[in-house]
Amino acid sequence: MDATNITYNPDEALKLSNQLCFPLYAAARKIVGAYTPYLKPLGITYTQYITFMVLWEKDDILVGEICEKLHLDNGTVTPLLKKMQDEGYITRTRERSDERKVRVKLTDRGRQLKEKVQDVPKKIGSCISISKDDAKTLYRILYEIIGA
Repeated sequence: MDATNITYNPDEALKLSNQLCFPLYAAARKIVGAYTPYLKPLGITYTQYITFMVLWEKDDILVGEICEKLHLDNGTVTPLLKKMQDEGYITRTRERSDERKVRVKLTDRGRQLKEKVQDVPKKIGSCISISKDDAKTLYRILYEIIGA
């Protein structure tokens, strides 16, 4: 079918069932919600969890690097990091060479949390019924969408 021959219909365009953004949004909410029973007893949110994942992979990094890896802005990440610092999971220090830059490091408590969540990915994987091939395809497509 030639896309140039399709007539734009605003009524069709505004149907929820014709929006790619909606199933992406609903699926993301469902998956994030699946983490809650595992993370809530530890006192952390999903956003904190993915922030920890960044830090467990590479500790002692700048806030800007965290923002980049998580595709989140500084205004979202900074309050999150403040709470994580208040709870003793991380330290934040300003760079001497440029005080606008803040360096984040895990504390012993933050490193120890990794042991408590090691089985979470496996538990989440068992909650989502999708083949490995479909998961790989979806992963690739989603990263194409976010431009990584």
